[in-house]
Order: sequence, then structure tokens, then C-alpha cells
Amino acid sequence: MAAYGLYTHIASNKMRSMLLLAGLFVLVYVMVFAGALLAEVLRHSNRAVDYYLNAAWRDMYAAIPIATIGAVVWIIVAYFFHQKIIDMVTGGRDVTRAEQPRLYNQLENLCISRGIPMPKLKVMDSPALNAFATGLNPRQYAITVTSGLLNNLDDAEVEAVLGHELTHIRNGDVQLMVVAVIIAGVVGFFGELFFRIFFNNGIRFGGGRSSSDSDRKGGGGGAIFAVLIAVALIALAWIMSQVVRFALSRSREFLADAGSVELTKNPDAMISALRKIENRGELPGATSAVMEMCVDNPREGFADLFATHPSVDARVKALVKFAGGHDPGPLALPEDEATAEDTTDAPTHGPWSDEPAAPAPPAPGGQSNPLPNPLPIPGPIPGPWGRH
Repeated sequence: MAAYGLYTHIASNKMRSMLLLAGLFVLVYVMVFAGALLAEVLRHSNRAVDYYLNAAWRDMYAAIPIATIGAVVWIIVAYFFHQKIIDMVTGGRDVTRAEQPRLYNQLENLCISRGIPMPKLKVMDSPALNAFATGLNPRQYAITVTSGLLNNLDDAEVEAVLGHELTHIRNGDVQLMVVAVIIAGVVGFFGELFFRIFFNNGIRFGGGRSSSDSDRKGGGGGAIFAVLIAVALIALAWIMSQVVRFALSRSREFLADAGSVELTKNPDAMISALRKIENRGELPGATSAVMEMCVDNPREGFADLFATHPSVDARVKALVKFAGGHDPGPLALPEDEATAEDTTDAPTHGPWSDEPAAPAPPAPGGQSNPLPNPLPIPGPIPGPWGRH
């Protein structure tokens, strides 16, 4: 279905996201089948590939109820405790209006303007410039910002970031991302578990109990092929689970940027906020799952294939094209890096330099500068500190 306008794009994106989440559940069952295949190889050796595949299908059908219940229990546990886990990892803490009046009032005004329930407000002590939203229901919704972001962004830029995160909550992105991370975590956990159990047991494909000639058809090669199939399925399920997570993250950041502009009516503030956050949002103590929910995730995979967020350049171009914003361009290096670079490369002037000091620029209107540099002082000046 073609999407026209912001809200149609949001509805279309939600439909695709639900299909992606359904695909994640399918990957759980793929992992179950792969585990059943490995279990059959462990129990019976010197069998044909067909035997292992048929036995694995039977085992999977029997294990589907258990796997489904296990996945649901995992989701329930995360439903009640995911915020506490995130706060433990990041160090985020609740703040009140008295503690952060500027930040609290900005978020409250945005919520009032659209009739949105006020989420909890959290601040984490970090020099990084970033923010993220969490929660699976209105009572759990929370927006966390770093102290570095508050110290480096002006009011309009902070408001744009809050609008970005509030849009994630309005669009249902937060719930989908949390559930996607949970299910992908199930896939990753069982994938690692299967590999550890299988390869740490020193599997041998010869010998074993006696069986009929028809069952032995294929010899030890059948077990090897079955293992290769299982390993390929586990690897494929893990890769696809990561791809789904990245697809959810990337597609939603553009809509969250647009939603922020719709809330604040200030595309330039969103653009300048992104430019300031660019390459300065790394949260050292945060897991990859937390970074995927942030305004910007500087962590990238091989050749940007596994980057969870679109580049800042791409997001800024979209805001310039569709929201009429103005791009100031990438900002300079962070202050500490720029200072280090200036001390090594920039020319020096003054009494400790071999180069003469630059002349003062002329005053406007062609008149001489009323404060010439240096001031004329009669008599010799033996040193840089003046007359001895």
C-alpha cells in the first residue's frame, strides 16, 4: 500500500513492523527445529539425513507448546522488569520538576499541546550526548536524557530531542523495539546455548548403537550433513533476528524526526541537535539493545551493514527536503579533540613566538583602530613584561 503523508507512513510502518515481529517468532521455531536436529544427531549416529530431518520435525511439533510458553514467559518477565534492568545498566534516575525545572517544563508543555500522558523523566550522568525512550505501557513510559546533552544543547534543541523521543512513544515504537529486542535475545541465547552444548561435548559421528540397514543408509555422512543443516539454520536465524532489529530501528528514526518537527514546528532545532549529537552519543556502559533505542547510535557493523540507525547526514537531508530546515553542516570536533589539534598545528603569536603578532584589523569605515596593538610606550622595552 502506498503511503502519503506522515500519519499514513506511520500506519504503514506499524503494519510492516507487526509482520517483522511475527517473523521473529518464526525464527524461534527455526531455532527449535535446529536444536531438535542436533539432539537427534547426539542420540543416533550412522543414520541417513532423511531420518534426522523426519525425527527433528516430530520433535519440533512436540516442542512447539513448550517453546511458545518459554517465549511468552520471557516477554512477561521483560514486561515488568525491563525498565529496572535498563536503569541498572545506564544509571538513569527519576527527576522531578524541582530538580530539572527547565527539562520538566519542556516535556510537560509538549505533552499538554498534544494531550499526551506525561512519561517519567530520567537523567543519567554521562558526558555523552544522547537520549532514549522506554516502556511497554503508559504507566512505564519514560524518557531518559544524558547530562551531557543538557549541558551542550540549547532549549530549542533539547525540546526537539524530547519531541523525537515522545514521537517514539506516540507511534508505538518503544513497545515494538523492546519486544523485538526480547525475542531477538531469545534467538541469540538459544543459539549460543546450542553451540556450547553441541561443540563442548566432543561429538563423534561414527559407531553408536546398532540399527537396521535402512536406517544406516547414508552412514556417518548423514549425521555430518544434519549437523551442517542445523548450524546453518541457527546462523541464519541469528542473522535474520539482527536484521529485523535493525530494520525496525532505521525505519522509525526518520518518522521520529518528522514527528519532532510536527510537535515543535522547528526543523532547524532538530537538525542542529542531530549535528551536535553526531559522533558524541556513545554510552560506554550501555548494551547494544539500549543503544538501538537512542537518538543516535554511533556503533556500526561491517561496512555499515549492521548499523541500527540511518546516518545523521541522511536524516538531516530528509529534514531539509521535507520539513524545510537548514543544515549548518557537520560541526567541529569535540572541544577536547579540537583543543589538542589546535595546540599542535595552529601558528602561535606573542612574546614566546618567533613570528610577529598579526596586526589589528582596521575599524569600520576605514578609520584607524582606536586601540592600536601594541600601545605606543616611549623608551625601550627590554622584555615582554615591559620596562625594567
